[in-house]
Amino acid sequence: MKHSDILLDINLLGNQEQALRLNALTSAMVKASIPAAIIRTAANIYYLTGRVFRGFIYIAPGQPLRYFLRQPTTLHGDNIYLIRKPEDIPAAAAKGGFEIAPVVAQELGDVTFSDAMRVAKALGAAAPSADVTPLLKQVRSVKTAREQELLRISGQKQSMVYERIPGLYREGMSDIEFQIEIERASRLEGCLGQFRVAGADMEIFMGNVLTGDNADAPSPYDFAMGGAGLDPSIPVGADGTIIVPGVPVMVDVNGNYTGYMTDMTRCYAAGEVSDKVKKAHQLSIDICDELQRMMIPGAKACDLYKRAEDMAHRAGMADYFMGHRSHAGFVGHGVGIEINELPVIAPRSKNVLEAGNVIALEPKFVLPHIGAVGIENTYIVREDAPAEVITTAPREIIQL
Repeated sequence: MKHSDILLDINLLGNQEQALRLNALTSAMVKASIPAAIIRTAANIYYLTGRVFRGFIYIAPGQPLRYFLRQPTTLHGDNIYLIRKPEDIPAAAAKGGFEIAPVVAQELGDVTFSDAMRVAKALGAAAPSADVTPLLKQVRSVKTAREQELLRISGQKQSMVYERIPGLYREGMSDIEFQIEIERASRLEGCLGQFRVAGADMEIFMGNVLTGDNADAPSPYDFAMGGAGLDPSIPVGADGTIIVPGVPVMVDVNGNYTGYMTDMTRCYAAGEVSDKVKKAHQLSIDICDELQRMMIPGAKACDLYKRAEDMAHRAGMADYFMGHRSHAGFVGHGVGIEINELPVIAPRSKNVLEAGNVIALEPKFVLPHIGAVGIENTYIVREDAPAEVITTAPREIIQL
């Protein structure tokens, strides 16, 4: 039998886990008066099935999921309908003995206008009825026990790689040479390489390694740290700067080992760093510890940001907080299937923390003509205890 002939389950989550996620989504749809939705993006298909395929998932509260599958055609399970194009969906549904609802929401925050219009017209509507993207983001922000365990595994593996980083350094290395060695170690440990970032206005390869003045180079992306990058086509990250003694090296690389990504930053240095670097770095650790205590269900995301900003101001580091020439507008963000999920820890955020939120805190500082310092850790918000940190590499500035 050829590999292409082997039938594979379309649902890798199992019925219980899939039902848990689907019930959360359909409950939100009912509250929002959305009678049906059709899903097509890789991240949301993965969330609902545990795998990625090309096609559509039709969701209606009180009904089983219906899969309109384009590729691969070797998947099997209940309620699968093979199609070649969106226009085939109504006929496939009729053949299966059910009707598509006249009002169908789409992921308008993630698909193109032309694709959304094509699907709407294929289903007999003039335009999509509503945007289901905000509901999906909110539902995905509260991780199930299974998702949390996958994140813990990613955190453990990422921490193991970070602890090996000092041994990867060689005198005279550039930042990109150092990053390539870190990426190699990550891939050998099982890193999937894919760095899913929500939205079309941010992109990055496998992470960010910054040293010296390059850390102060503004990026067009809303990342905490910038960097000029190697080419204007991807203007972020390492630019070939040589690592020199006494100058910190900030490492923020991919933590995707399970399809769920942790986010962690650590600082390294060849030789002794200045007292100013040590002060800023310790302040980052102190802010993380303070916000970890504050991250309980019911806490307002904006209050966490304000507390971090106040600590930076009181320490005389406000000008360097979350950047110098260019400042990021947040100090933390949700992580999971994508690297920038809800909640967002920002000054005007309306998000309120819930048990099951997984949040990366990254209170970083850019010191002009020196470089970037600070840490980033990933935390799970728990119901009855302080948030659990799942990225555990040493937090102090680590000697190369």
